[in-house]
Amino acid sequence: MTINSPTNLITLRGPVPLAHLILGQFLQQGGQAADATCGNGQDTLFLADQVGATGMVWAFDIQEEAISTTVDRLARAGLAGQVKMLHCGHEKISEYVPATLNAVVFNLGYRPGGDRSIITRPETTLAALEKALQLLLPQGILTATVYPGHAGGACEGRMVEAWADRLEPGQWHVWRMGQLNVATDAPYLILVQKGVGK
Repeated sequence: MTINSPTNLITLRGPVPLAHLILGQFLQQGGQAADATCGNGQDTLFLADQVGATGMVWAFDIQEEAISTTVDRLARAGLAGQVKMLHCGHEKISEYVPATLNAVVFNLGYRPGGDRSIITRPETTLAALEKALQLLLPQGILTATVYPGHAGGACEGRMVEAWADRLEPGQWHVWRMGQLNVATDAPYLILVQKGVGK
């Protein structure tokens, strides 16, 4: 089942479906991807489905509940075989993942339904973003869903935007996408594509 199939239409409410729509155009069977913040496993499940049995996904989270929830979700979908779960922070991504990624997904903030005091932090997020870029193949995609509406979220969002703004235009294609008819602190998407010649 692919997200761009005419029989599998999606509703573009919020940045996560938009990220999946875009990633679906670049991530194919046999590809490799990383979910830097697996949370409840929705992005991990999407990535595993996209890469198929011949691909590989690495999924990171610091919360045991996030890991177990994601493992259960993958098992129910029959997609656990192509995912390596890593119970550690995303800033360690380069210690576990090869530099052959087609996509890296960040879904920042807190885990829905979890402890809201456990959030992604600007310092570790910045380190993870920097390392993730180095792992991307040419034309690879990095998406970061930013949630400015919670405590610490606006600060992290400013950091992500400042980081993305500094990327060399000839080497990286950087986009900021968000809905216009929502609250000013609604989530939005930062997308970075590695250039062909990088």
